[in-house]
Amino acid sequence: MIGGALTVTLLSACGHPPDVMLVQTSITVPPAPIPPAPAADTLSIGSSAVDTTGGWLPDGTMLSPFDTANPILSQLDPALLTAVQNAARAAEADGVQIMVTSGWRSKGFQQRLFDDGIQTYGSVEKAAEFVATPEVSKHVMGQAIDIGPVAADQWLIANGRQFGLCQIYANEIWHFELAVDAQGNCPPLKPNAAG
Repeated sequence: MIGGALTVTLLSACGHPPDVMLVQTSITVPPAPIPPAPAADTLSIGSSAVDTTGGWLPDGTMLSPFDTANPILSQLDPALLTAVQNAARAAEADGVQIMVTSGWRSKGFQQRLFDDGIQTYGSVEKAAEFVATPEVSKHVMGQAIDIGPVAADQWLIANGRQFGLCQIYANEIWHFELAVDAQGNCPPLKPNAAG
C-alpha cells in the first residue's frame, strides 16, 4: 500500500482472448490511527511511586479472585489472597459469586485516588474518610481487597470471619482485610477510613 491507496487489478480467464477482462479498481484505505504512547510505568511494580495506573480497573470491571496474572491480585499478601480464594469457593457453594473490584494499588495510583477525593469532597480531612494516603493505605501494602457485587459483600460480611476476613469501615461494605483476633472475631467497625 502506497499513500493510503490500494489498487487491485483483477484478470479473468487469462489465455482466452475473447473472455479476457481487465478490471482496475482503486480503494482508498485510511491510514491506521497511531496508538497513544503508553503511560509511564503502566502497571509497573518496580516504579510504583510514579505509577498512576497500577491497580486500576475500568469502572464496572471485576476480576475473579483466581486471576493471579493481574498485579491487583498477584501483589496482595499471600495470606489475604488465599483467604479470599477460600471464601470465594465457599460462597460459590451458596450460589454467590465473589469478585474483586480492587486489591493491590501502586503508591502513584493511591495518590491519584486521594487527590481525586480532595477534589470530590473539598478537603483533605473529608477525602481521608473515603480514601487513605499512600503512606498508610492497606491497598498499597497489599493487605486490603475490595469485593463486589453487593450480594458478595453481604455474604462476606456474614461469613468472612471464618476465613479471617473482616469488613473494616462502616461506610465501605466492600473493603475487607485479614483482621480476626485469636478467637476468630472481627474488630468493631471504624466509622470510615479516617478512623
